[in-house]
Amino acid sequence: QVQLVESGGGLVQAGDSLRLSCAASGHTDGIYITGWFRQAPGKERELVAAISSKGGRTYYADFVKGRFTISRDAAKSTVYLQLNSLYPEDTAIYYCAADVTLGAIKKVPSEYAYWGQGTQVTVSS
Repeated sequence: QVQLVESGGGLVQAGDSLRLSCAASGHTDGIYITGWFRQAPGKERELVAAISSKGGRTYYADFVKGRFTISRDAAKSTVYLQLNSLYPEDTAIYYCAADVTLGAIKKVPSEYAYWGQGTQVTVSS
């Protein structure tokens, strides 16, 4: 079992930055990929960025490339998502998720076995 807890969301203005954290506990050695997803009202949940626990592979959705950065602190079992140059359309609940199966970075939410409770990011114009 893996437990994930997100933090760092909030209300900011367009152009501002936030850093989200995803702290993992439990059987963290079994996590191969940690992904950050987001879901806006009326929209499907989508992968924003992901990072592998070994090898440091990363993935970014096209709509965040150059603005968001994912990183990992293995000693703290924590994955971060730095959000820069935020737009109002970045407003969503941001979730972190853990994939415990070995393989490529997956973009489909159902491939991730464990989820956090989510943290709200609201960007005002």
